Amino acid sequence: MTTTSAAANSSHHLSPAFPGRAPWGTANKLRAWQQGAMERYLQEQPRDFLAVATPGAGKTTFALTLASWLLHHHVVQQVTVVAPTEHLKKQWAEAAARIGIKLDPEYSAGPLSKEYHGVAVTYAGVGVRPMLHRNRSEQRKTLVILDEIHHAGDSKSWGEACLEAFEPATRRLALTGTPFRSDTNPIPFVTYEEGNDGIRRSSADYTYGYGSALGDGVVRPVIFLSYSGNMRWRTKAGDEIAARLGEPMTKDAVSQAWRTALDPRGEWMPNVLKAADTRLTEVRKAIPDAGGLVIASDQDSARAYAKLIREITGTKATVVLSDDAGASKRIDDFSEGTDRWMVAVRMVSEGVDVPRLAVGVYATTISTPLFFAQAVGRFVRSRRRGETASVFLPTVPDLLTFANEMEVERDHALDKPKKEGEEDPYAESEKEMDEANKQEDEDTGEQEQFSFEALESEAVFDRVLFDGAEFGMQAHPGSEEEQDYLGIPGLLEPDQVQMLLQKRQARQIAHSRKKPDEEADLLELPAERRPVVSHKELLGLRKQLNTMVGAYVHQSGKPHGVIHTELRRTCGGPPSAEATAGQLRQRIEKVQEWATRMK
Repeated sequence: MTTTSAAANSSHHLSPAFPGRAPWGTANKLRAWQQGAMERYLQEQPRDFLAVATPGAGKTTFALTLASWLLHHHVVQQVTVVAPTEHLKKQWAEAAARIGIKLDPEYSAGPLSKEYHGVAVTYAGVGVRPMLHRNRSEQRKTLVILDEIHHAGDSKSWGEACLEAFEPATRRLALTGTPFRSDTNPIPFVTYEEGNDGIRRSSADYTYGYGSALGDGVVRPVIFLSYSGNMRWRTKAGDEIAARLGEPMTKDAVSQAWRTALDPRGEWMPNVLKAADTRLTEVRKAIPDAGGLVIASDQDSARAYAKLIREITGTKATVVLSDDAGASKRIDDFSEGTDRWMVAVRMVSEGVDVPRLAVGVYATTISTPLFFAQAVGRFVRSRRRGETASVFLPTVPDLLTFANEMEVERDHALDKPKKEGEEDPYAESEKEMDEANKQEDEDTGEQEQFSFEALESEAVFDRVLFDGAEFGMQAHPGSEEEQDYLGIPGLLEPDQVQMLLQKRQARQIAHSRKKPDEEADLLELPAERRPVVSHKELLGLRKQLNTMVGAYVHQSGKPHGVIHTELRRTCGGPPSAEATAGQLRQRIEKVQEWATRMK
C-alpha cells in the first residue's frame, strides 16, 4: 500500500460523525492539511513529529486519525494524551471515544482497565508522577500526543518531567497552534535549527498557518473593533493623570490607562459591552446560536462584567472562574446551549472548543503574542462558509500590532539577540507570560505593586482592523457612525467584508466633510491617517526626522531651525516634540522629497 492510499484509508474505521464540526462538506473525510500531514508522517514514519496548525484548524482530528492508524497497524499498543488543563483532557477523551479510541481521563495510578486504549492526563499530572508514565511507556509500545506542547516549557520541572516520562515512548506527536514563547526554555521533543542570524528556532515537521486556513475557508476571518477614550487615574504617589488610549505613552502609563479602561465602575467597559452585544445581535440574525465571550483578568472583574451584561441584556451570563469540574460543566452547557454570553478568567484562552463563539471582548491586560493568539483562537472555528468573528479591543499599540499580524507565523526562539547596554526587550514579556500561564486566579500581589485608583473612563469607537488594514473614523458610542460598523452582516466572504468597510469609511468621510469644523468634537481622520504607535516608536520617528533634517542641513546650507519651520509651514501641525506619528512621517517624507530634488 502506498503512503498516499494508506493516508486515504486511515479514516475508514472512523465514526461517520467524525470530525463532527468540519465545515461545509468535509465531514467523514480529512481536510486537505490533515491529509497532507498524514501523508508526510506515513512517508517518513518519524519517532518525533511536530505539527503546527492554527487554532480551529482541527489538530485533534489529525492526531486521533493518526493514533487510529498507528493502533490499527500495531505500530503502537496504547495512547497517552497530555493536555494543558483538566477540561481539555476530558475533551480529548470524548473526541477519541467518537472514533472508537477509549482513553481514561480519570487515570491517576496503577494498572489500566483493559477496556481502555490509553489515558488522558495533564502536564501538571505528569509533573507530579513522571516515573509512573515512564513505566507505562516502557511496558507497552506507546504513542504520546503532547497537546499544545509549548506548555511543556512553562516550568523547568514540567519540561524535565515530560522528558523523564516519555523518553522511552515509541512515537511522540507534538501539537501546537502557537509554537512561540517569550522565554528561552527549550520545549521537550522539539527540534531547534540555527538560522543565518545564529538564533536557534523551533522547526516544525508540518505547518498550517492562519493565512492558509483562512484561504481554505477552514477558519473565520476576524474583524477587530478597537475602542479609545479618555482615562483618568490616581497613582500610588497620589498624582492624578489623564491620558487618551492610543496616544503614545510610557509603558507604565499605557498599563495604567488600560487598567482604567477595564475597570467595571467606569464608562468604558459598559459602553464596549453594549457595543459587543449589539454586534452579537446582528451576528445572530445569520447565526442564531452565536455566542459571546468576555476574557477577564481576574475573578472580581469577571463577576462585575457578568453583572453589567445582565443589566445590558436582561439575561444572565455564564461565569467561568477557574479550571475545576464545575467550570468544565458550565463550559459544556454553554457550548451546547444558545445563551448569549460567557465571562471567563484566562482558562478559556486556549483549547476550549466552543465553536458557536463569534463575538469576543478582550478585557485583560495580558499583552503577549502567545496569549493574544490563543484568545482570538476561541472565535475562529468555522462551522459554515461565510461566518465571521468579531473581537473588541482597547486601542493599545501591542494589541493592534498583534491584530494586524494575525497571519504572521512565528517559531520559538532559544536565543535572544541583545546589543551591549540595551535593556532586555523580552523581560517584560516573560513576566506577562508567567502570569498568563497561572492556572489559579489567586491574588498575586500585583495590585499592590502597581497600586493606583481608576477615577474615570470614557469609550470612543476608534477603528476597525481587518486583514492587516484599518478603517473608520472616531465615533461616540450609540452614534449612527458606530452602528455602521456594528451592523456589518454576520455572514460574509472576506472580500465582501473588505468592500463593506471601505464603503462605510467613505460614507463617514463624506458626511464629515459636510459638517462645519466647529461641530467636530472628535479627530475626524480615517484610521490609516491616525497610526497608533508606542512611546518608543514615536521617539524613533523624532530621531529619524532629526537625522534627516541634519543631513539636509549639509545639503542645503540652511540651519536646523529654518528647515523645521519650513516643514511645519508646508505640512502643518505643532513643533516636532508635540507632533503625532502621522505628522512626523509626513515631515520625513517631505524632507526626503526636498533632498532628492537637490541631487
